[in-house]
Amino acid sequence: MSQPVVLITGCSSGIGRALADTFKRGGYQVWASARKSEDLASLESAGFNAVQLDVNDASAVHRLAERLLKNAGRLDVLINNAGYGAMGPLLDGGAEALRRQFETNVFAVVGVTRACFPLLRESRGLVVNIGSVSSVLVTPFAGAYCASKAAVHALSDALRMELAPFAIEVMEVQPGAIASSFGTNASREAESLIGEDSPWWPIRDGIRARANASQDNPTPASDFAQQLFDAVRRPQRPRLLRLGNGSQALPLLARWLPKGLLEKGLRRRFGLNVAL
Repeated sequence: MSQPVVLITGCSSGIGRALADTFKRGGYQVWASARKSEDLASLESAGFNAVQLDVNDASAVHRLAERLLKNAGRLDVLINNAGYGAMGPLLDGGAEALRRQFETNVFAVVGVTRACFPLLRESRGLVVNIGSVSSVLVTPFAGAYCASKAAVHALSDALRMELAPFAIEVMEVQPGAIASSFGTNASREAESLIGEDSPWWPIRDGIRARANASQDNPTPASDFAQQLFDAVRRPQRPRLLRLGNGSQALPLLARWLPKGLLEKGLRRRFGLNVAL
C-alpha cells in the first residue's frame, strides 16, 4: 500500500505508453488504460495493470475508480492523456465533429478527474492534464483540436484553484512535436473529411500538411516522458510545463509576432494564400 500509484489514460502507444514505461521504472504501480482490446495484451505483458477504457463511457470510468479503490487503495497521480486530433476545415466537420473532439479531449478530462477525486483527495495527489501548444498557437485545419486544448488550459487553471483546499495539485503539460502515432491518426481523421464536394478540395495538400505537422522533427516520446516524470517528482512542481520541439518557440511567436503577420505566414504554410 506504500507504493505510489499512477493512472494514465490512452496508453496504447506514443506519449501514453512512454509515460507508463517511465513511471514503472520510477517505482510506481501503473494503471494503464487503452480503448482497443488488442492493445491490452501488450500492456499486460509489460507488467502494467491494463484496463480497457473508453474515457467517454461514464459507467466504465466509474467502475475503474472502484477497482482502483478496491485493488490499489490510493491514487497519487492521474494523467489525463487520452485524446486525438480532429483535422480538417471547421465547416466541413461541422458541429458534430467539434462535439466528438470535445467529448474526448475536454469532457472526459473532467469526467475521469471527478470519478478519481475521492482517491486523489485521500492521497493529496496530482492531476496532470496533457494539453498542447496548439492551445496557444491556433493553426488552420486544426480549429477543433486547438479549441479543445484551449479548453483544457482553461479548465486546468480552474481545477488548480478549486482543488487547492484538498491539497490536490494540477499540472498542465503543453507538448510540442512528440514522436507518436498522433500524425497518423490525425491524417486518418483528415482523410475522412476530405472530399471533392468540399470548398477546400483544391488545397487538400494543405490539410494533409497540417495533419502531419506534429511530426516535424519530433522529440522522442521517451525523452518527453522522462522530463515529465522528473517534473512530477520535484518538491515544487510547475503549474505549466512545455516539453518537446517547438513547445517554447511557438508560444513566443503567438505572443510577440503581430497577429496579421502570423496569420499570413500560416495561410502561406498551409496553402490558404490563394483565392478559391
